[in-house]
Amino acid sequence: MQSASQVEPEEPGDYDPWEPFNERMFWFNRQLDRFIVKPVAIAWDTILPDEAQQALGRAFDNVTMPRRFVNNLLQLKVEGAGRELARLLLNSTVGIAGLFDVAKAAGIEPSDKDTGQTLGVYGVGPGPYLVLPFLPPLTVRDGIGFGVDGLLTPISYVAPFAATAGLKAGETVNTRSLKLELFEDVEESALDLYSAVRNGYLQRRGKAIRE
Repeated sequence: MQSASQVEPEEPGDYDPWEPFNERMFWFNRQLDRFIVKPVAIAWDTILPDEAQQALGRAFDNVTMPRRFVNNLLQLKVEGAGRELARLLLNSTVGIAGLFDVAKAAGIEPSDKDTGQTLGVYGVGPGPYLVLPFLPPLTVRDGIGFGVDGLLTPISYVAPFAATAGLKAGETVNTRSLKLELFEDVEESALDLYSAVRNGYLQRRGKAIRE
């Protein structure tokens, strides 16, 4: 039997049989971004200095460590799992709940793994590309992984749903604020934004699984 580290998954090309539906959902999400998320992110960017936004981003990232830790173990990446555990301990204490990445300053780099990647490593194909309201681009495999990753986030068990949803909304706005110029550059340069987003996403996911 091959170990996870020995599997060389082959990611097929763009598979988008639900393109008409996906394009409508993509349009909906763009309007949501245009009229709600982006204006809030611009206001957020005006109020909060970049350093504070980056600190919040690190704190949000710190909360998702269990997902990365578990998936490193499932992929038999023991060294990566050890780094994630060390990062949690250092950043949650010395780094004040993750606001400061003291682990990175100490040379302990993150090992970002998720359930979608793990499924891919074990040979599960991506399935059709999928765009859903309020969510980032997905494949069917990554959609399943997205749900499992949510279950691997401890805060979802200790906080009410409204608080968890509010935390996710805050993370979304903060991330959008940090990438205002990047998003604008992509929108201005892409002739077919839907295809550009889809192809870029599938390429990034394929690369992440192969690494």
